[in-house]
Amino acid sequence: MHSSKTMRPPASGPAPTGTPVLLDRAEELVAHVRTLSHEQLARVMAVSADLAAKTGRQYAAWSTAADQQAPAAGSFVGDIYSGLRVDSFDPADRAYADAHLRILSGLYGILRPFDGISPYRLEMGHRLAPGVAKNLYQFWGTAIAEQLPGSGRIVNLAANEYSRTVLPHVDPDRVVTPTFLTVDPASKRPKFVVVHAKIARGCFARWLVTERVTDTAAAIREFADIGYRYDESLSSPNEPAFVCREFGGKGLSVRLT
Repeated sequence: MHSSKTMRPPASGPAPTGTPVLLDRAEELVAHVRTLSHEQLARVMAVSADLAAKTGRQYAAWSTAADQQAPAAGSFVGDIYSGLRVDSFDPADRAYADAHLRILSGLYGILRPFDGISPYRLEMGHRLAPGVAKNLYQFWGTAIAEQLPGSGRIVNLAANEYSRTVLPHVDPDRVVTPTFLTVDPASKRPKFVVVHAKIARGCFARWLVTERVTDTAAAIREFADIGYRYDESLSSPNEPAFVCREFGGKGLSVRLT
């Protein structure tokens, strides 16, 4: 999975259970971003002046203090997290997710779902001002991929912008990248719908956790949530395709209600 642009501020609720493994690198990035003016932030992040000013204030307030942290998976707001529904995980689900699920982040690099984080804005595709690295791909290098297990399957549910930090550095035969398609009512043919696919990725991650799916090569075909079913005709061994004729996840996204 990957992080989202929108985040909730720290609030009362379950406390984080871990610390980001690459926190020292995140602190390096924060120190760099804090040197940028609002005008530079607007240019580097390609955002409006108002959003750049808000982002500047966010980085000024960024902290590693315990009372300013919240669990990562509960902090991000977006369709993939609406599909994940991490708040409904029971203690066993939370423990399994913390052991197996990882979130790719522009600022933190890689996170366990219940690592403590502070609100920020930094997409993996953002450029960096001179002084740290040309871009975040250069900054992170192999550091993110090195945090993943050295063997076994990797189920890739991240957007291309984020998966680029991992895929060049692992054996491609280890990676399974599900695709999620929706049948177009007019053409009757499956097509990619961004919002649907994001929610489906979250639902798929949830299914892997709650069902404790380990044999991904075979069991992965059994996913059947929010209308999706495995379609062998559109699949390859490393890119299983799931198609829904009627999307069943509208209630999981504020954009679709």
